[in-house]
Amino acid sequence: MSDYYKTLKAPSEGLYKEKMSKFISFAVPVATADEAKEVIKRYQKEYYDARHVCWAYMIGAARTEFLSNDNGEPSGTAGKPILGQINSFELTNVVIVVVRYFGGIKLGTSGLIVAYREAAAEAIRAGEIIECHEQGTVSFSFPYLGMNDVMKLVKTENLTILSQEFDNLCTMTVQTRADNVEPLTHRIADIDGTSIIG
Repeated sequence: MSDYYKTLKAPSEGLYKEKMSKFISFAVPVATADEAKEVIKRYQKEYYDARHVCWAYMIGAARTEFLSNDNGEPSGTAGKPILGQINSFELTNVVIVVVRYFGGIKLGTSGLIVAYREAAAEAIRAGEIIECHEQGTVSFSFPYLGMNDVMKLVKTENLTILSQEFDNLCTMTVQTRADNVEPLTHRIADIDGTSIIG
């Protein structure tokens, strides 16, 4: 299993028009399904007057957690094409919401599929795709005297310190790439007086 994945750097927007219907799309990077649902709720509230607010999201480097919703459009004509674009661009940790304002002319099943697919693609293309690594954390304690060795390791390994407490016995939680957690744990354990927490 790879700990490497692609996502969007920042939220982006797209717009697709077809036969007077307007499809406004929003692509937002998220870390969890709950976060994705919050984003969806926000757009549903903001665009309460729209005919449909359809969406899809994908979570995790393994790309196994995903969900899509047609929000009243004929089954498979909205959520699936949106999810299809997330897959085409090989993205994860992203939610795409497409807001439809109906223009009075029906688009038919194939027309809807194309419209939602294109709207989702527009939002993705408007953003910047970045390559990321799944992150893991290591918590450990060490004597105050071991501070220099610990800080040297933090610097050479380019670790992000999430929390630290300095006393006679110090504790620290650091973040690193998921595939580096095990080797890092061994390197920390090699420092005199350190012990891994949890």
